[in-house]
Amino acid sequence: MSKPRLTHFDKKGAAHMVDVSAKELSERVAVAKGSVTMKRATLDLVRKGKAKKGDVLAVARLAGIMGAKRTSELVPLTHPLELASVHVDLACDAKRNAVDITATCKLKGRTGVEMEALTAVAVAALTVYDMLKAVDRGMKLSDIRLVHKSGGKSGVFEAT
Repeated sequence: MSKPRLTHFDKKGAAHMVDVSAKELSERVAVAKGSVTMKRATLDLVRKGKAKKGDVLAVARLAGIMGAKRTSELVPLTHPLELASVHVDLACDAKRNAVDITATCKLKGRTGVEMEALTAVAVAALTVYDMLKAVDRGMKLSDIRLVHKSGGKSGVFEAT
């Protein structure tokens, strides 16, 4: 069994962008999730649409989409991708006092869209925080993770 290697470093240990030009085009999908937990009163503002800065969920959804589209500008060594679809869903969970975020990114290409899905979740979570920080600076961004990946040579990944 071969030892996994880090692909963003060359044989001398220098960082570089991976050459994907020889890879076959394939349908690629990635799904990421994360949460922002807050005080109950803060979540009530979100649910009732009473936050001073406006519709928190709508603005965070747009920010997440924009974040996915700009991933290559934000994360060094990622490839600029022609995304076919970015879907960001935000849902309030009253039991946990949380806004749960799910981002799904799709394309047909030579490299995966995991970083775009993760970036979408992170930027949406940061936007939730920004829009509500005036009333709750103790909010927590948590559990940002990849939950599904398909396409390409490595096949399907499902988080357990």
